[in-house]
Amino acid sequence: MKVTYNWLKDFVNIKMLPEQLAHKLTMAGLEVTSLEKKEGDFIFEIEITSNRPDWLSLIGVAREVAAITNSKLKIKKAKPQLKIKNSQKESNLLRIDIENKKDCPLYTAKIIKEVKVGPSPEWLSKRLELVGCRSINNIVDITNYLLFEYGEPLHAFDLDKLEGATIVVRRAKDEEKIITIDGQERMLSGDILVIADQEKPVAIAGIMGAKDTEVAVSTKNILLEAAIFNPVLIRRGRQKLGLQTDSSYRFERGVDAQTAQAASLRAAQLIREIAGGTLVLAKSAGLTAVKAKTVNLDFRRGEKILGVKITAARIKKILSGLGFKVKAQGKNKLATEVPAHRQDVSRDIDLIEEVSRIFGYENIPTTLPAARPKIIPCAKRDLVSLIKNILTGLGLNEVITYSLIDQNLLEISREKRGTEIEILNPLSREQEVLRPALIPSLARCIAYNFNQKQDYVNIFEISHTFSLADNQPREELSLGIAISGTRSWLLGQGLIKDEAGFLHLKGALEVLFARLGVKESSFGGLKNNCAAAILVNQQEIGRIIKLGKQTLEALDIKNKEVVAAELSLDKLFSFVDRQKKLHPLPVYPGIERDISLLVREDILAADILKAMRQAAGQLLEEIKITDYYKGKQIPSGFKGMTVSCLYRAPDHTLTFAELYPVHEPVLAVLKDKFSAQIR
Repeated sequence: MKVTYNWLKDFVNIKMLPEQLAHKLTMAGLEVTSLEKKEGDFIFEIEITSNRPDWLSLIGVAREVAAITNSKLKIKKAKPQLKIKNSQKESNLLRIDIENKKDCPLYTAKIIKEVKVGPSPEWLSKRLELVGCRSINNIVDITNYLLFEYGEPLHAFDLDKLEGATIVVRRAKDEEKIITIDGQERMLSGDILVIADQEKPVAIAGIMGAKDTEVAVSTKNILLEAAIFNPVLIRRGRQKLGLQTDSSYRFERGVDAQTAQAASLRAAQLIREIAGGTLVLAKSAGLTAVKAKTVNLDFRRGEKILGVKITAARIKKILSGLGFKVKAQGKNKLATEVPAHRQDVSRDIDLIEEVSRIFGYENIPTTLPAARPKIIPCAKRDLVSLIKNILTGLGLNEVITYSLIDQNLLEISREKRGTEIEILNPLSREQEVLRPALIPSLARCIAYNFNQKQDYVNIFEISHTFSLADNQPREELSLGIAISGTRSWLLGQGLIKDEAGFLHLKGALEVLFARLGVKESSFGGLKNNCAAAILVNQQEIGRIIKLGKQTLEALDIKNKEVVAAELSLDKLFSFVDRQKKLHPLPVYPGIERDISLLVREDILAADILKAMRQAAGQLLEEIKITDYYKGKQIPSGFKGMTVSCLYRAPDHTLTFAELYPVHEPVLAVLKDKFSAQIR
């Protein structure tokens, strides 16, 4: 959209330089993409958003300028003598027939006789050329001038070339043809709206007029059209015909009835002043008045949203300057009547946006949002989302596999049989049963990824499993994790390879439980390094397994181990505690003690840590295994490990004298309970 500085000054008393005005408009939402000085004027190129058709007119932009600069908008109204009342004789000069009011809510026509068609005056042709419109003749130029000024497309017909005294607004007939003013013959169809006389179409409504009824030098009498058309219908017609015009661009976005009437009267006046002639008929069909919308605005809500207090007087002035009719309604509220040209305003938040634009976004202070922590119970859906975030944060990739699987997959996965639910009429052999576990599907997914030349696969899935219990179907929400392969890192000491195993999976589950606030979790019942139970509060909720050799061969997984875990989320959720307790950072230093020990291989590390923690008492802040080793120096059936203990007193610096009676029981329990050798 192009407007000129001097043209704007016809409507607003502008006291700032063009460059300053361009900046002000951009800050208010009318982005000025370029500013060019040409022939003693300045041309603003403005990017118009699709929700603001009122800005597709010079008056619409001038209204914004007036509000921004705190000036009054001056709109030239038609002289009273142009608002004629038609007698019965004059009314018979033309009949307007609208077949469907949804297609054309309003059609206005003015008949002006004895006009003199010729070149436009210099001021008119120059203004049009500055905004990119070619001058044709005074009548056509006036309709184009009003299109840019009011945003209402007008069209002038040569009245003497119309057949009969009737204008019909209708859908085109299939395969009906028209030659448009660009000289092209166009095939029409029933989804295109046309303006027709008694015999033929004389214009494609809202898009382009016909060649044989255009205004030429020989024209003496004209019919001036101003109308409102269905935006969707115009858009579809324009797209089907491959036409894009200034008129269709505006009709697609919406033109209000008040603008159509005002632009038509203003055009008639200019025609009379420039081309002479007499207005003998002013007639319309369709809607006569549109009920205005009223939106209430609460000052307190505006202040809460914007974070700044704007006085009631300033708000009233801003909205009034934008064309809204404002009336006080109580102490803190305004009843705001929305003007017809603001079809985008329907809620109080729209009014708040208008106030903020003109007040100036740069005048609204930048503040951080207030954080008000609140502990709320986590719904099941929220917990599932949280688990997914935790696992993806640990580097696992979520997969989604089918709930229907084949019997063979269960067989090769060595899953417990007899509880699966069979499908009576499966669509294929791959969809024979509802899966009773996630591990078989994850194992097949790992095999597929290895076939795609992946070296390391770490995946998880959260989905439902199905089984029979007491001959009744049971559905359970489960989490499955599977990892396999080798990760490689190139570090300073060379290429480091890390093969996925039980400890990786165990570590991921420990982090998951810790972040969910699950206490007393452990992994027990390890058998031949192939399976372990996942325990929470001594209740079994799942399992960790290593896939057997026969399973790997059946899945065509070669030279790799696959470890997987599956647990019931329905059981896990009952142990989740999302209430966080925050503690201040320690003020006093702690003392670390490392214990290297040798114990039997069948003793669980979790049992050792638990016993040490109980023996140490409250001064033990942290305990962890920092090293684990086996080799020639370790006797068969034993394992070596290093356990690090951190002791700290909350209210003073811990002394070695205080540490001795605390640490000695820890060493004693290792010797007495586990027969550990302290190294």
